[in-house]
Amino acid sequence: MIDINISRPWNEFIFQGFPNIFGSESGLFALFLCMYIMSLLGNLSIVFVTYLDSKLQSPMFFFLGNLSFLDICYISVTVPKMLSDFLEKKKIISFTGCLVQMLMFISMQGTEAFLLAVMAYDRYVAICSPLCYTSIMNRITCHLLVAVCWTNGLLNSIVHTTLTFSLPFCKSHLLNHYFCDIPPLLKISCRDTYVNELVLFVVGGICVGFANFLLILISYTFILSAILHLPSKEGKHKAFSTCSSHLIVVALFYGTAMFIYIRPSSSYSLQRDSVVSILYSILAPMLNPIIYSLRNQEIKGEIKKIVVNKSAKMLSH
Repeated sequence: MIDINISRPWNEFIFQGFPNIFGSESGLFALFLCMYIMSLLGNLSIVFVTYLDSKLQSPMFFFLGNLSFLDICYISVTVPKMLSDFLEKKKIISFTGCLVQMLMFISMQGTEAFLLAVMAYDRYVAICSPLCYTSIMNRITCHLLVAVCWTNGLLNSIVHTTLTFSLPFCKSHLLNHYFCDIPPLLKISCRDTYVNELVLFVVGGICVGFANFLLILISYTFILSAILHLPSKEGKHKAFSTCSSHLIVVALFYGTAMFIYIRPSSSYSLQRDSVVSILYSILAPMLNPIIYSLRNQEIKGEIKKIVVNKSAKMLSH
């Protein structure tokens, strides 16, 4: 247990880390290192396959490649620091480091919310307006949509980070978390955080979270209607197959992230929220490439082809 009464500079925070129920820190280090490596390998394979293979140059795979690149950035914002903290007795992060970590983390999170909505719209156009698909989802439009996702994610993060770090932190500099996030920072502020929580709910919860989720819901309502009207079972199965992986990723992302942010900071719990945070900040980026590669035959086939070719070359040498 960290002694919070030790006199420390006001330009740093101390992470409490994980509760004792999670086991030893050496065991956690090994577990999260494996998860991080799996996430990097899985997402990098999707990025390379969708970028290099000429067969996978459609808008769907373009967005999937961007999602994998985003997940690499997303998980790399928190996990390397967390792994290094497992090897340290004092889990310290500077004020500036905390600010940058939160700015990047919230930015990636917001960008993913927008990107998942764009991917749902892409599936809507592909299934509901197949004849117009190539003209609507052209190269310029796809790049513009991705740029809008990253820009909106960053703007959302700037708002929350600015408001959070304008608060005075005088209760304690001990953060009941393993990375810099909004709820634990609001918890140690000695000023009323009503405005911060209101902005978090309205801007982060409604404008970013709920609005994008609503767009996804509307898109899939039309998609489901179109699929049910397809004449062949094979066509229905193929359409469901291309959409099911995206729906699983959406459920995993929104089901955990919105639980953390759409509620008062007074209900924050280290033990409960640490588990939920692991789901959306570490487990989801690791599972996304697995979900897409298992559910998408083209991705699975191209990854197998690359692995077989590489193995054959290595054996021939």
